[in-house]
Amino acid sequence: MSRPILEVIALHPADAIAAQAGGADRLELVTDIAADGLTPSRDTFAAVRSAVDLPVRVMLRASDGFEAGDAAALDVLCAAAQSLHAEGADEFVVGFLTSDGGPDLAAVTTLARVIGAGEGVDESRWTFHRAIDHATDRDTLRKQLAALPGLDTYLTAGSARGVDDGLPTLAAEAARAGTPGYEPRLMAGGGLRLDHLPALRAAGIDAFHIGGAARPDGWSGPVDAATVAQWRTALDAPVPVG
Repeated sequence: MSRPILEVIALHPADAIAAQAGGADRLELVTDIAADGLTPSRDTFAAVRSAVDLPVRVMLRASDGFEAGDAAALDVLCAAAQSLHAEGADEFVVGFLTSDGGPDLAAVTTLARVIGAGEGVDESRWTFHRAIDHATDRDTLRKQLAALPGLDTYLTAGSARGVDDGLPTLAAEAARAGTPGYEPRLMAGGGLRLDHLPALRAAGIDAFHIGGAARPDGWSGPVDAATVAQWRTALDAPVPVG
């Protein structure tokens, strides 16, 4: 079995370099963390891509919240996605809900097409992010998104309130892995702490996402390689039994 995936949020090349040095497997690249992460610029992606050789998943989100906005706003986001894809981005993070808490299939399908998802061996892959934690019905959302090409991961805390509250949901969804709607990998993130890992790994979860937890000085400071290495060591330990 391959080792668990550790994904770290990066805001710029220095974060990316520190995350790679600490043993991260993948980056989620965002800007404006005060808005919970928005789409970075093409230049920032290019600089990060040049600085490290890790896979980089690029956030596609233009404003705080989980709605895509009107047609004009979606057009602007599609243009940014197309520009990033032209720069070489082939992994993304997407997730929009309608006002009633269902998946915004029109917006997500449009973006999947723009980024090249479903284009054979070179298709882009993407994560549906923590919008799932704010959905009216998680199971229905998963089944409605199941046919979309390129979707290979759900980033979720199991609850809008974070992993502390969402642990039972994460364990229950991990137990359904491979069933219709539950084929994508489950990546735990959102208030994730080291002490959560034993229970999550025992439940079969093998992908983990950290942001502030990789920054001892908080979001005002950079990713710390030694802190990332602490997570790497914890994830490389044997899975607890019983």
